[in-house]
Amino acid sequence: MANPASYRPKTGEIPTQPGVYKFRDARGRVIYVGKAKNLRARLSSYFQDIGNLHSRTAAMVTSAAGVEWTVVNTEVEALQLEYSWIKEFDPRYNVKYRDDKSYPWLAVTVGEEFPRVMVGRGAKKKGTRYFGPYSHAWAIRETVDQLLRVFPMRSCSNGVFKRSGQIGRPCLLGYIDKCSAPCVGNISAEDHRAIVDDFCDFMAGHTNTFVKRIRDEMYAASEELDFERAARLRDDLGAVEKALEKQAVVLGDGTDADVIALAEDPLEVAVQIFYVRGGRIRGQRGWVADRVEEGGTPELVEQFLLQLYAGADDRDEGAVPREILVPALPPEHEVFEELLSERRGSRVRIRIPQRGDKRTLQETVARNAGQALMMHKTKRGTDLTSRNRALEEIQQHLGLDEAPLRIECYDISNLQGTEVVASMVVFEDGLPRKSEYRRFVIRGVQGQNDVASMHEVITRRFRRMLDEQARSSALRDGSSLASSGTGDESGPMLVDPETGRPRKFAYAPGLVVVDGGPPQVAAAQAAMRELGVVDIPVCGLAKRLEEVWLPEQEDPVIFARTSEGLYLLQRVRDEAHRFAITHHRSRRSKSMVESLLDDVPGLGEVRRKTLVKHFGSLKKLRVAEVGEIAQVPGIGPRTAAAIKDAIERAGGQTGRQSVNTATGEIQED
Repeated sequence: MANPASYRPKTGEIPTQPGVYKFRDARGRVIYVGKAKNLRARLSSYFQDIGNLHSRTAAMVTSAAGVEWTVVNTEVEALQLEYSWIKEFDPRYNVKYRDDKSYPWLAVTVGEEFPRVMVGRGAKKKGTRYFGPYSHAWAIRETVDQLLRVFPMRSCSNGVFKRSGQIGRPCLLGYIDKCSAPCVGNISAEDHRAIVDDFCDFMAGHTNTFVKRIRDEMYAASEELDFERAARLRDDLGAVEKALEKQAVVLGDGTDADVIALAEDPLEVAVQIFYVRGGRIRGQRGWVADRVEEGGTPELVEQFLLQLYAGADDRDEGAVPREILVPALPPEHEVFEELLSERRGSRVRIRIPQRGDKRTLQETVARNAGQALMMHKTKRGTDLTSRNRALEEIQQHLGLDEAPLRIECYDISNLQGTEVVASMVVFEDGLPRKSEYRRFVIRGVQGQNDVASMHEVITRRFRRMLDEQARSSALRDGSSLASSGTGDESGPMLVDPETGRPRKFAYAPGLVVVDGGPPQVAAAQAAMRELGVVDIPVCGLAKRLEEVWLPEQEDPVIFARTSEGLYLLQRVRDEAHRFAITHHRSRRSKSMVESLLDDVPGLGEVRRKTLVKHFGSLKKLRVAEVGEIAQVPGIGPRTAAAIKDAIERAGGQTGRQSVNTATGEIQED
């Protein structure tokens, strides 16, 4: 791990102009590329106390061994150079918005004498017009098959086209009127080109004019008593309308737009983009990427726009739409608009939709992104191979004798030293075992002292384990509970013979994880040693740098960023944090109810607790009517009216706020 001070350039050497910089590791590989309006100000921010940096930034600067930069004239040039370097060097600390699969395009080879329509994947080629991308190849193939009835253009490969010309006989599509058979001279190149142009206009969203033209021709043929042609046009109209049904109108103004939404967590970000052309959804893409850079949603949007559009081919018509709808404006979005306007050749707007159809559509895209992230995490968490690899990595990195099949994690939650609670969550074989989660109320610690609270909860958990093991051993040996020890060498009985249920606290975990750094780890180990438990490993996971700490070690254990083992530990830690916050908010709400009801005449402690138990929270009690309150056992109509009056006098303020224990901020429920 390098010290950033060892390669820090002198401040006076760094220019103040716009530019692009790259960090290299000890082997000379580029690991990060960034741009800056002011290179000196931006680079200086990397060389400060490591503890003040974001975890991903800290990991990057400690992996680097040098930094270099290039000065440019404008911020637009900086954007272009940043994209070029990211594409050239593929830095591992830049967010990579890449899909795990290629999406199908609908392509028309307009550069050929007899253009061909086809569905394909991969890189775009010169002389070809593209539509999409689409989610499923089968769906677009089905649409093309319907449209070939209306636009009988060539769809065969070059080999088939050449062979049909040599033998003077068209393929099957020519016989069933889904191809005008230019291979055998049934149609001229100019007429075939006109069909191709109509097809491209239709796919580009200019559908209303074409549908009206077919309908007018159908009515005209009917009036001229040419019923055969009218029937054929009727069938063509039906095929067109069937194809249009799959491309619902979402924007009534016929806008060309890309609608982008993100769903993010501290580790990953899911991206969804809907391609809207002519007011209709023409395609959709979505993928999940690791978050390896510092910054929030605006910075993520910036990187996405850069990678998606900066490399757009000027020949690729429609690659950059007139409007890009995003969840948050990127920093210096005017510069992006200028760059993309140059790419498109006309004005491009980047904005956040506020109301109407565009706002509704982006909410739909956001729901898709959230669903994609949830499914990704579910798949990753439940995949047997990934779970086995995670447990093996934890065993190897922590030097355990065997893989920790049962992991217990502990977290402390409090509000400025009041209502201190703790949580214990259990993962077995890499999956949560919610039936064995436990909550603790910390009573032996005064004030805000997470270290002492951790010592108490670990002591209580493992004292219970020893008691359960002693009781099981006594039951197995037929001896009395009073004379039982802590179990013999044959091991304790882990199933209660009276109920047939497992004695859950009797199970020893394969690994104890605490939320925190060296102080919390030391407290947990001390508590276990005081009880004589010395054979269960302990580690801590610190939130800031996602470092794993072991007892009595000065340096943390560093997992790879993409490690399945680190991902599992983070899931366990985050679940313990969530469970602790839920417990804390529940207790705080109940205590607020009791304090609010202290001054209600005739309402003693017993009836206050009955009321709290019945409604569960102040929020539910606040919306309850007097009649509903009077139905609580021991509460009469007069007392119920007094309770309701007390709540209304308080203005309903108490209990409307909760505390984010991660940030310490008061927030509205």
